[in-house]
Amino acid sequence: MKLGLINSAWAQAGRETAWGIQKTKELGFDSIDVFTDPLDIDIQERRLIKDECDRVGLPIVSVCCVATGLIDFNPAVQRFHLERCREFLDLCYEYEADNLLLVIGEYIWNREVIPPEEQWRTGVENCRVLAEYGGELGVDVALELEPFPLSLVNDVDSMVRFVDEVDCESLKANIDVSHLLLAGVEPAEVSKLAGKAIHVHISDCDGKVHGDLPPGRGVVEFGPYLDEIKKLEIDGAISIELEYSPEPDKIEEWVAEAYRETDKLLQAAGLRG
Repeated sequence: MKLGLINSAWAQAGRETAWGIQKTKELGFDSIDVFTDPLDIDIQERRLIKDECDRVGLPIVSVCCVATGLIDFNPAVQRFHLERCREFLDLCYEYEADNLLLVIGEYIWNREVIPPEEQWRTGVENCRVLAEYGGELGVDVALELEPFPLSLVNDVDSMVRFVDEVDCESLKANIDVSHLLLAGVEPAEVSKLAGKAIHVHISDCDGKVHGDLPPGRGVVEFGPYLDEIKKLEIDGAISIELEYSPEPDKIEEWVAEAYRETDKLLQAAGLRG
């Protein structure tokens, strides 16, 4: 599998887009995932991202999108986020990306006001609409598993159920290794995602709260999870997710450490030559 980096690591440390893309290539990454919003960037930034990735030979595998409004109870909010996500899928097509990484969010009001079944149904229906549109473009939707108690999709079983109910070839699962640990998912459960997973995120954590640390800085035992991921035979990328470095001025060292340690893990698991 390719070893990629989500470029938000650079952006959150205040580094410029082109610099981050160049540094990602220099550090040895095979690919890059782009965290941006087509509604927030101008045409120059939009073109800069693709042109710079092409110039350094760094394929864009995934574009990340957080769209919690897809499960909002207000129809107008849902319509806006459906249109916004279509804009994201168009951007994926323009960037020749494999997938749109989609985060759909959490149940509201502690699941007590709106029946959770209704919010689940809304999420399924709206994701089906997006997956069908993505299929027309040749772009998949990779659904994120979030490890929080009220997240719609917060363990392997809920992911399998969601993918099955959407029932569209263009919607599959994203596997996030640290999220699995935080959600209490045993490595063996990953096998349930056979034929349903297309993308992987990797980072470390303290085992208690969401962290997105370089591997080796937390408590995740990556070997068993990576062994199970290898069995899935995903033809895609494992992308490092790093958020909010405690020392932004040392972000280059932070990312280099993450690359080095992840590369060791993937080679040991036979996932990267």
